[in-house]
Amino acid sequence: MKTKLFLLSAIFIGLFTYFSYTVAKEKWTKEDFDTTVKLQDHISRKFDKYFSYFSLIGSVEVTVSFCVIMALLALTKFRWSAIVGWTMIIPASLGEVFGKLVLFHPSPPVFMHRLLLPTSLPSFYVHTDFSYPSGHMTRTVFIATIFLCILLLQSKNYLLKLVCLPSLLMFIFLMGLTRVYLGEHWTSDVIGGSILGIAMGFLASMLILKVKKV
Repeated sequence: MKTKLFLLSAIFIGLFTYFSYTVAKEKWTKEDFDTTVKLQDHISRKFDKYFSYFSLIGSVEVTVSFCVIMALLALTKFRWSAIVGWTMIIPASLGEVFGKLVLFHPSPPVFMHRLLLPTSLPSFYVHTDFSYPSGHMTRTVFIATIFLCILLLQSKNYLLKLVCLPSLLMFIFLMGLTRVYLGEHWTSDVIGGSILGIAMGFLASMLILKVKKV
């Protein structure tokens, strides 16, 4: 199973590379703009505050802290590979930052911004020149992919799967929706971040899950 997870990670890294190429070639410009306009036209402004606070969950501070806690829990059981797996969120985040520094992809214009968040978290005051890929989606999908792998490959509780699987998928969808609706990212940023998160999530799962090699 570890081999399959590694291969899936490699496939999604390749997919991320190709998708990033299409973004660099500005293949998504029209779709990005049209999607943001439609979402902002059809969703009431009363959701601005709720979506803004929901986006806190995907911040660097919250997601990295969560992974550090999981790594510390793994340390108490001397599961060294699991520790490395949870800390894979760091290279995933570095990959996101690298993309924002080198790939020309300007973020949505100021008139589209709807974020309402009176917070002192440092990540909300740090901005790069470009917006691809979305760090919120990279980190959120990274963590969600690990839990999805745990549920699908280790859990035998079908009721737990029935409840948690749709909940995780809905959580990912809502995080992506807030990123676009709030004017923080384009749809292509969300897709790219999700693919990167999946790729790194599979790689981390290979180290975290207690599965037999095949």
